[in-house]
Amino acid sequence: MTLRRSFQVPTTVHGHCELEGPDENAGPRPLLIGFHGYAETAERHLEALRQIPGIEAWWRCAVQALHPFYRGKTGEVVASWMTRFNRELAIADNVRFVAEVVTRVRNDHPIREPLAWVGFSQGTAMAYRAAAAAGHRGHVLLALGGDVPPELAEIDLADFPRVVIGRGVTDPWYSEEKLAADVTLLEGKGVTVEVCRFEGGHEWDDAYCHASGQALKNAERSAGGV
Repeated sequence: MTLRRSFQVPTTVHGHCELEGPDENAGPRPLLIGFHGYAETAERHLEALRQIPGIEAWWRCAVQALHPFYRGKTGEVVASWMTRFNRELAIADNVRFVAEVVTRVRNDHPIREPLAWVGFSQGTAMAYRAAAAAGHRGHVLLALGGDVPPELAEIDLADFPRVVIGRGVTDPWYSEEKLAADVTLLEGKGVTVEVCRFEGGHEWDDAYCHASGQALKNAERSAGGV
């Protein structure tokens, strides 16, 4: 008789991040932590973040997903946050990774409040998870083109940050129905939600970047930074 079993072994992997910010001589500045979409990279996400008005006054850290793969025939190395395989373990790994990223940046650079999270597409779920479980209190969450992960429906969101949701009206992936469900869920748990709809699809758009810039400015005011 042949014995066969499946098991998981915890291990250590090295995650990749891209960080940029103002001159450290300028003194402590706020921090934004960003999560890219499927088949993207930290570098590409950092480029997208540069479109947000006023972002140059913030430290911005683009976190790359822990699961790299080759994209098509180009050979470009991109990344994905998770698949259905070992999903719960991947979620826990990702949240621990992000918690360590924020701690590392705060320890190594002159950082002050507020802390902001931002996610695009697949990375939006990661932004929500980080805000809920990474152990670092955020002041605002920018969610573009991605929905709230289902496990947030089961947990207390009393200290959750203000959320600014962006949706392109022709976005085939993040539908109006998903948006409405997310708003209902979040507001039902006491979370303040702002919605920015724009003429476009599954993409960064000037209108959403402007709304994001204003949300970051408001977060700074609330934290006493400006």
